[in-house]
Amino acid sequence: MTYLIRLSFLLFILSGSTPEIDYADMILYNGKITTMDPEIPVAEAIAIKNDKIMAVGSDQEILTLAGERTLKMNLGGSRIIPGLIDNHVHPLAAAQSEFRKELPDITSLDELFAWISKESSLRKPGEWIVHPKFFITRLQEKRWPSLQELDASAPRNPVFLNGSYAGMVNTKALEISGLPGLNDQAVVKDKQTRNPTGLIRQAGFRYLNKGNEVPLSAEEKLEALQILFQRYNAIGITSVCAGNGGADDLALFNELQKRGKLSVRVFQNFSFPFDPEKPAEEIKEALNGFPYKTGDGNEWVKVGALKVVLDGGILTGTAYMGRPWGKKAMKVYGFHDPAYRGELNLNRAQLVNLIIASSEAGWKFTAHVTGGAGVDTLLAAYQDASQSRPIREGRHSVIHGNFFSKDAISIMRRLNIYADIQPAWFYKDVDLLIEVLGEKRMEDFHPYQKMEKAQVMLNGGSDHMVKLDADRAINPYNPFQAMWTMVSRQSQGEHTVNPSEAVTRESALKTYTINNAYASFEEKLKGSLKTGKLADLIVLSEDLITCPEERIKEIKPVLTIVGGRIVYDLYAVRKE
Repeated sequence: MTYLIRLSFLLFILSGSTPEIDYADMILYNGKITTMDPEIPVAEAIAIKNDKIMAVGSDQEILTLAGERTLKMNLGGSRIIPGLIDNHVHPLAAAQSEFRKELPDITSLDELFAWISKESSLRKPGEWIVHPKFFITRLQEKRWPSLQELDASAPRNPVFLNGSYAGMVNTKALEISGLPGLNDQAVVKDKQTRNPTGLIRQAGFRYLNKGNEVPLSAEEKLEALQILFQRYNAIGITSVCAGNGGADDLALFNELQKRGKLSVRVFQNFSFPFDPEKPAEEIKEALNGFPYKTGDGNEWVKVGALKVVLDGGILTGTAYMGRPWGKKAMKVYGFHDPAYRGELNLNRAQLVNLIIASSEAGWKFTAHVTGGAGVDTLLAAYQDASQSRPIREGRHSVIHGNFFSKDAISIMRRLNIYADIQPAWFYKDVDLLIEVLGEKRMEDFHPYQKMEKAQVMLNGGSDHMVKLDADRAINPYNPFQAMWTMVSRQSQGEHTVNPSEAVTRESALKTYTINNAYASFEEKLKGSLKTGKLADLIVLSEDLITCPEERIKEIKPVLTIVGGRIVYDLYAVRKE
């Protein structure tokens, strides 16, 4: 840094001109900066000009860039890190989930029944009671409520507990929606009586007639998003990948940015309506007619990957597994077929067509997949597609994945397939999964250390879907809790699971900074604190690198800056 400043003065002198110093708008000094830049890994101070990083270096070097109007902040030794990136959230659904009314934090069946009874007393007969994201793995009892229990809680109102890939309804909901007449692919029925148990698969969701739902207006959606993004800023999140959406969603993000109210950068994945049975050329032709492709947009809002949903979910026992889920799982999740391995929505050949077509049309490809056999199916398709065209540069990925065998990791390394992981799932759900699947089958669950050693890119995200609180949301989006989970391998049940798969604090931080920047092809823009990059950074309440391990999950930002603008300030930092 000192060399560059001296060189600039020398050039001015040789040219016979009087040097004009370009002063910084803001300088943060007397800090401990973890830059995530291997050229200058640590520093004391950082200078910001407009929305970019002007310089990073020692206090002595950077303070020479201060002018009369420069805002200077003495950080008193606080740790600074790059702004955190969440690689998988659902901001529209999450933002709207509590816009009109707070959802309860339900941890037991008694709390569930109390909430349903209260809602029933407040609603007219026939009005729906819906919990938009309900997972039994998060209940003390670890089971679905019975049909009779739901009926007792709301005899006059239809009830739907939405678990994304399976759900539970009461008798009133069955009657209103005509579900009893559907086949076993939509409605789970008692093996002897053939009567519905109340458990429905995702295929049955579209028959639910939730007529009393009132959608938010466009202005309300924008307001809800702005509130959510302020919460993201407060926990240190400066960029996200929106897990799924369409043109209307993209338009909302762009409108917020146009109004100057967008405080989180967005990389939005897209779903595209296509027939997977068609050959790759026809799919590619349809994609070429689509008005977007990966990377379109600006530094605030960009088009992400093309996404498909390959299997179900581990939280509902519908993930596609290599072996049947087993007797314990059937008891917990409510399925009766002993050979049940989960759901698989696309076969290998269909995936190959989609991967080839999307790659040739300029798209990054990704898929929601949560079971080990689903991961293997997707990776086999990536391998087949690579025989027809190179795919290494596409930065294609596996969303969730969860179970990564030695062979799967090898394929990912060879083809440069990224892993979009959710450490919050490890924290919240590993205890029940071990009980259901056994320790042996769980050895491949979130093997961070094996993947890192194999140089597989780990990209951290939360899959935040419902509720606004960072720690009580479904799923929690507190990145410090997630990083603590990666470092400690501790579950919510206070068990240390497969500790050999723990990673260092620096590795966990990479997962939420520079690694996620690579996932969106933006490593030259953000993800590290380097001259010329976007000025997205946070100042921490405690030192992430040196604090006691147990304190990592308690860390909070005291200052969040996005594009050189302070978007969150916990308390008054000493300014000069």
